[in-house]
Amino acid sequence: MQLFYNSTLDNSISQFVFPPEESKHIVKVLRKVEGDELYITNGNGYLFTAKIMVADVKKCKAQITSKEKKHRPMHWLHIAVAPTKMNDRFEWFLEKATEIGVDEITPIICDHSERKVLKLERMEKVLQSAMKQSLQTYLPKLNAPIPYAEFVQKEHKDLLFIAHCEEEEKVELKRRVAADKDVTILIGPEGDFSSAEIKQAYVNGFIPVSLGKNRLRTETAAIVACATVAMINNG
Repeated sequence: MQLFYNSTLDNSISQFVFPPEESKHIVKVLRKVEGDELYITNGNGYLFTAKIMVADVKKCKAQITSKEKKHRPMHWLHIAVAPTKMNDRFEWFLEKATEIGVDEITPIICDHSERKVLKLERMEKVLQSAMKQSLQTYLPKLNAPIPYAEFVQKEHKDLLFIAHCEEEEKVELKRRVAADKDVTILIGPEGDFSSAEIKQAYVNGFIPVSLGKNRLRTETAAIVACATVAMINNG
């Protein structure tokens, strides 16, 4: 199954013309011809089935033959993570988190952050590619970077956690997560959260959790957090 993405599709559309790049991929690479079926999502839960009417390398035209709305999971996972120094590591996190299952991602700028500027357009494309590759119909929401202090003071629902490296008593995340509950998890930069940031999180209702005995890189910690929540909700 080959899944395509187009955010403009909705219930009112009966025919669809693919943009030139995708048209060329469909006809030249996938070697699709008139009458072949394709699958498209709008990233909002809908899976559209379409039949090719015109197999043109510049304007591949298709007829929508059916549509199905996929249900979201009962929980909402929001990962607030400090951008890594190396862009490719953060993009790796975005890709894998999408494959595993994440609903919202907010880059947070912390006291020890080494990167404060992100190319959101490029990162949106990483999310779209990962969604298509993993055959999902919901595109994760990627927010603009926000100062840490501003983020923790916002209103967040249900379960709030912070994963930091300071020595103190912490319960493992897998023992704190409950199925069908919204979860927000704070993941710090390479230099960890500052002591002031940890205290600020506590004041705003975030609970410290452990992601295991090993010290993890930022992007690895964020993936472990995603996988843990997915395991609890899909187990």
